[in-house]
Amino acid sequence: MVYKLHFVIVTLAIQLSTCCMNFIKKYTTVVFVLVGSTLIVRAQSETNNAPQLGRSSVKEVVAAMTLKEKATLVVGLSRQQQQTLPGGSIIGQTQIKVPGAAGNTAAIPRLGIPSMVLSDGPAGLRIAPIRNGDSTKTYYATAFPVGTLLASTWDPAVVNQVGKAFGNEVLEYGVDILLAPGVNIHRNPLNGRNFEYYSEDPLIAGKMAGAIINGVQSNGVGTSIKHFVANNQETNRTTINTIVSERALREMYLRGFRIAIHDSEPWTVMSSYNKVDGTYTAERHDLLTTVLRDEWNYKGFVMTDWGGGRNWVDEMKAGNDLIMPGRPSQTDALISAVQHDSLDVKVLDANVEHILNIILKSPSFKKYAYSNKPDLKAHAEISRQAATEGMILLKNEANTLPLKKVKRIAIFGNASYNTIAGGTGSGDVNKAYVISIAQGLSNASYTTDADVANAYTSYLQQEKAKAPAGRRAPTPAELIVTEDMINKAGNDDIALITIGRNAGEGSDRKLESNYTLLPEEKLQIKKIADSFHQKGKKVVVVLNIGGVIDMTDWKDNADAILLAWQPGQEAGNAITDILSGKVNPSGKLATTFPAKYADVPSAKNFPGTPADKPEQVMYEEGIYVGYRYYDSFKVRPQYEFGYGLSYTNFYMSDLKLNTSKFKDHITATVSVKNTGNVAGKQVVQIYVSAPAKTIDKPEQELRAFGKTKLLQPGETQTLTFTITVADLASYHTDSSEWITDAGQYILKAAASSRDIKQTALFNIANPIVVEKDHPSFVPPVAISELKPRM
Repeated sequence: MVYKLHFVIVTLAIQLSTCCMNFIKKYTTVVFVLVGSTLIVRAQSETNNAPQLGRSSVKEVVAAMTLKEKATLVVGLSRQQQQTLPGGSIIGQTQIKVPGAAGNTAAIPRLGIPSMVLSDGPAGLRIAPIRNGDSTKTYYATAFPVGTLLASTWDPAVVNQVGKAFGNEVLEYGVDILLAPGVNIHRNPLNGRNFEYYSEDPLIAGKMAGAIINGVQSNGVGTSIKHFVANNQETNRTTINTIVSERALREMYLRGFRIAIHDSEPWTVMSSYNKVDGTYTAERHDLLTTVLRDEWNYKGFVMTDWGGGRNWVDEMKAGNDLIMPGRPSQTDALISAVQHDSLDVKVLDANVEHILNIILKSPSFKKYAYSNKPDLKAHAEISRQAATEGMILLKNEANTLPLKKVKRIAIFGNASYNTIAGGTGSGDVNKAYVISIAQGLSNASYTTDADVANAYTSYLQQEKAKAPAGRRAPTPAELIVTEDMINKAGNDDIALITIGRNAGEGSDRKLESNYTLLPEEKLQIKKIADSFHQKGKKVVVVLNIGGVIDMTDWKDNADAILLAWQPGQEAGNAITDILSGKVNPSGKLATTFPAKYADVPSAKNFPGTPADKPEQVMYEEGIYVGYRYYDSFKVRPQYEFGYGLSYTNFYMSDLKLNTSKFKDHITATVSVKNTGNVAGKQVVQIYVSAPAKTIDKPEQELRAFGKTKLLQPGETQTLTFTITVADLASYHTDSSEWITDAGQYILKAAASSRDIKQTALFNIANPIVVEKDHPSFVPPVAISELKPRM
């Protein structure tokens, strides 16, 4: 009887509201609330509505927010909330709009504030490819080349094109902010996440990051440049204390971020997991406010890495606007802090304002009708072309490459058939396919040795069956090819061996098995090389790797070596484009290959102390990272920074400066001529050696770079470079100043850091103070930094 009464009451109320709807919807909003046995019809006048984001100013919206609403907005929506709450009616609740995305911000419908979707993706958008178990409709994303390969193009225009395609997928799949790019420096080759990052040099890192950010954000979506700052290892990454001098921090580790932010204005910055000089980056006011906002004039908002930092109140005070991925206890803690005077509500207001300013730009706020149908075919072509631009020809004796008069190829190595598109962890991409090297060669009408291919494919199938569900077969565990098989393969025209290595988020690479080849791998390479060389045939090695590896024990067995990095889903096709000569390689190393790991300047203190479970890591190499160390301390690398061969030859000439007396900038021009027989591109690298009068300086530093267009044989192009006074400055910790010293400077036009083609001199009459900064980042202990003789 009670249930029937309820039904009658509800029915009458609905009929009453329908009769009056024309009047009500013009002036009121109707809300039905069932309390006990009574249905209450509540009308709220729209004329008394709170300010709405977009119609009212941001400050008016902030002023209208309750404390709970403010605290809710600065804390991300937890996964539990996303999974259990319906969308739209209560503070912070939202729907899972994009399954597989990394997180969401909270929605506040009362004020017209929507939820934003945040997704991983340094090499492609990371979302779930299948939803609700329905495999008839898929949501694959393009796997683009990894960051290290993109940097190896030395061409921001190519990287920008990747960014535009990348950003289109972000937009059309309903994501607001891409959690990329990563701009951390290649401090040590064992960092498991180096593949996501660009270079050992902050100029390259900053310019490439700026190019991809501009490309992505041209679609009206945002990026989150990360991991800010000095997050250069994965071992104990959430607790490691980075001890680094202020000079090294500003000149090496902050500079790439500064360049990228200046060039592109990313919507957000992600603070890193680690501590710097004893304090978590997410809790450092000097980093997130003094440097980022006051000195660099950054206007976006800052978010934590997922679970980064420990003290949420200190994060708010530091200028870390958004805590991710968020949980209700963090919201409650911030409310309590305001109520108990340990957090000024004005701090919360500022953080909220930063977030709202970005929400206003977002597709979610603009109610963009995303299609879930980006042009994946077109983007795959962009991925393939970019991959060819960044592959590096390390060795090519007797013109082994490109493949000429070659029909049958014996293809060895697991990664030839199970080619690695990109790294693991949050840097992985759920792509529709990966073209293997064997498949790419077949697509180009090369014939592969069937016996060798069948042995590898059978082996990989067996390994895949042993692996846990969803895991790829282990790449380093190579099939042991018998001597009989090698001898038979000797009847083929050429041998191709692929060496594969992978790594990713959460752990660093193993020196003995990931950086150095396994003993059985070295033996295999030697046996194959000996067999083919005895028959007067060549051996090509392809490196399908995410980071630098050791090459000393085996490189002499190869006639040609192509560094393909991890080239994305079109890997096999792109590699074949280079091997066949369809594309002339023009990539250059943006990170040094040392002759041996012991030569790495950070080798003695990576990943920190104590060795079994490091708590802190000392950056004793200071500013002498990568080529700055090898050149200054006269240590010969295996392959130097900037190195890369071509199928043609180039001649650099006519280096000219517009003046020999430097004031605020200087302009250099240099001509590049293709003196070979095939079309190609060349990178011009401008290094500067500065006088070391008041502070120690590296032997030389990269100050500008440029890449020619595709030059036909005999064609010449003149490139122009501008060097500013700020480009030449060094940071003086004692005075907190960037100073460009007086004296004579040497400007060098080069094909690599060790291949200087021409030099020119200019002078600066008096020291120039370029910038005065706030003193920050005082190490808690003295650091015995490397310093060359002045």
